[in-house]
Amino acid sequence: MPLKKPHNGLQNGDGSHEKDSRHFGNGSQQQNMDLNDHEGEQNLPSVLEVGNDSPVVNGIGSSLANGSLNLHSTVKRKIDGEKDYVFDKRLRYSVRQNESNCRFRDIVVRKEDGFTHILLSSQTSDNNALTPEIMKEVRRALCNASADDSKLLLLSAVGSVFCSGLDYSYLIGRLSNDRRKESTRIAEAIRDFVKAFIQFKKPIVVAINGPALGLGASILPLCDIVWASEKAWFQTPYATIRLTPAGCSSYTFPQILGVALANEMLFCGRKLTAQEACSRGLVSQVFWPTTFSQEVMLRVKEMASCSAVVLEESKCLMRSFLKSGLEDVNEKECQMLKQLWSSSKGLDSLFSYLQDKIYEV
Repeated sequence: MPLKKPHNGLQNGDGSHEKDSRHFGNGSQQQNMDLNDHEGEQNLPSVLEVGNDSPVVNGIGSSLANGSLNLHSTVKRKIDGEKDYVFDKRLRYSVRQNESNCRFRDIVVRKEDGFTHILLSSQTSDNNALTPEIMKEVRRALCNASADDSKLLLLSAVGSVFCSGLDYSYLIGRLSNDRRKESTRIAEAIRDFVKAFIQFKKPIVVAINGPALGLGASILPLCDIVWASEKAWFQTPYATIRLTPAGCSSYTFPQILGVALANEMLFCGRKLTAQEACSRGLVSQVFWPTTFSQEVMLRVKEMASCSAVVLEESKCLMRSFLKSGLEDVNEKECQMLKQLWSSSKGLDSLFSYLQDKIYEV
């Protein structure tokens, strides 16, 4: 009989439903799995580095290169962005094929010496766009990191985009089927996702390797240290796409950026470069792209050498008085989104805007 090769369930970077249930598991299985097995793992710089300058494309094919909104059809997007798409898929595969215990579909979690590293690596949406399922995975990883011996959390992304915000193709598809039920479910998913960042007791460090849009940019003030590559840029075009602010940005952006600039970002979709975001206080430091990953890892390891008690208590002193206020803001923002999506007027406005943009091409 010919010998059969061992099957690890992760060949070609994807798997069947059977593989998903065996390798990704659920929350109850995750605690029993070993997070420390990293044999054969590549060095992190290959994961964090940006390999190209591909345009940002969200779930409905919305090209966001250079901060402008210009929607294309899904078919055209796939043809035009084929080379960049292959590049991103290869990066995701290079990360996942060396992970001995892949318990998540759209993120990769690594237990490093003194800290937990979460990488956005979406296989079910374009450009690390967020769906309720992806947000649930991030919440589960945060919950695990808060209970283990990690001193801090590092959040970064695989590919050339950090996060393109909510997946609007998912949003439209779900809201079209059952407006009232899905508006509640998605709004609650956003609320719980943001709340997980607000309540996380350990320091959160974010490494922004590329563009951060929408909710991907709104959560940054809820983190403690934000380091960005020179290639990163930030945009929250909520009003432009007929949505109200999320991620507590209606409160944190005016506090950090000032009312005038916050209004431009939330109402007009103004784009901030990495240097502008740093000068305004949204970003802590900006590094050159070629040395970005090395600079981040050097500083994270230095932080991880500090006392866990000192880090946690220091964050408590700085953040505790803000927690209840942020939770109230988060609740009100998500309630407003729920009302917007559950009303025919608000939903029709969103649909007509996106449809008009697609037909403009």
